[in-house]
Amino acid sequence: MFDSIRGFWKLPDLRNKILFTLAIIIVYRFGAAIPVPGVNVNILQQIFQKEQSGSILGLLNLLSGGALANFAIFSLGIMPYITASIIMQLLRVVIPKIDEWAKEGEAGERKITQWTRYLTLVLAVVESIGYTFLFQQQLKQAVASFTGFTSLNRFLIVITMVTGTVLIMWLGELITQRGIGNGMSIIITINILSAFAPAFLQIGRTNSVFLGVVLLTFLIMVVAVVFMEQGQRRVPVQYAKRVVGRKMYGGASTYIPLKLNSAGVIPIIFASSILLFPGQIARYFSGPVARFFQNILKPDSIFYISAFALLIIFFTYFYTAITFNPKDTADNLKKYGGFIPGVRPGRATTEYINHILTRLTLPGAIFLALLAIIPTIIFNSIDLQSAIRAFGGAAILIIVGVTLETVRQLESQLVMRHYEGFLK
Repeated sequence: MFDSIRGFWKLPDLRNKILFTLAIIIVYRFGAAIPVPGVNVNILQQIFQKEQSGSILGLLNLLSGGALANFAIFSLGIMPYITASIIMQLLRVVIPKIDEWAKEGEAGERKITQWTRYLTLVLAVVESIGYTFLFQQQLKQAVASFTGFTSLNRFLIVITMVTGTVLIMWLGELITQRGIGNGMSIIITINILSAFAPAFLQIGRTNSVFLGVVLLTFLIMVVAVVFMEQGQRRVPVQYAKRVVGRKMYGGASTYIPLKLNSAGVIPIIFASSILLFPGQIARYFSGPVARFFQNILKPDSIFYISAFALLIIFFTYFYTAITFNPKDTADNLKKYGGFIPGVRPGRATTEYINHILTRLTLPGAIFLALLAIIPTIIFNSIDLQSAIRAFGGAAILIIVGVTLETVRQLESQLVMRHYEGFLK
């Protein structure tokens, strides 16, 4: 590993890409600390400390790198873009035109990216308006003398947050184009990592034994996620030989890599949002029904943990079925003269791939569920609710997945440059 790091640093172009990425990250973190105009940040941080565990605001604050608690210009973080990307993927099933764009190659991807940006802008406007009125209510409850934002303040806050979202998109694309790649993923990973140091310090002040339990749990989860991310089922594919003129083409053997976890972190985020949203709404109401939802949707309740696990399994199958189409894979194999040994092309190939994918998704879904609920059970048992978000399954899965992908990209660029030197 250290040899690879030295290899990255020795090559001037790779070194410049790494330094450029670090510069963009510094700019982003600087923007995550600058609050929007007309807001008392100290009171908002006190509100977040009360609601950090077991609230949807705590999850969004983690994914924004603490910018939401500061009500910073980057408060929305990268989530509007991520949400827009997921919506565009889901719309492929509903709108045939988007599916046609996805099959057009680079030109189609540019169209999808452009519409994703438009949708991100719309979501940013809606979310910024929602946060403005939500925090206004929170400040009214916390400070008796606070009468609310003026119309000018609301307008400035919304414009600032939407502009911050557009700027984040631009910074992510700069990292992808001129940096080390995976710009959006790197930004969300930096956001999560920024919560680690405060969480470690807080736990260390509470109890050093608890800190050891958290570190051990964290290391075990990282090792488990690495094994899961690397796990795949390789379906062998053989291409038929073709004679064109006096030359023979084809005859190569390859494989279709089916990952153990094709859905990534999306099922955990979906399940968390669905379970936390009703509980968050119930906090603003009183009465027996509101108290009932508040009790059963606590992160340490048996109902919450069981529902969380079942929803993760459901969304793993759901998202995998949307993002991976066995019929398209079978049609492409048939189109280019490929076949799976022992399986007839066409419908039989589709059913074979679908059968493998269904069986492969089950252990991946169960692993995701365990990854999400085991830290919750451990940290709740030792009364460390503050560690659930920072060291939860979603955070670890994002960090490990993005890190592995970034290292693979850097190593591929390193190998490519070694080949160039050999040819010269």
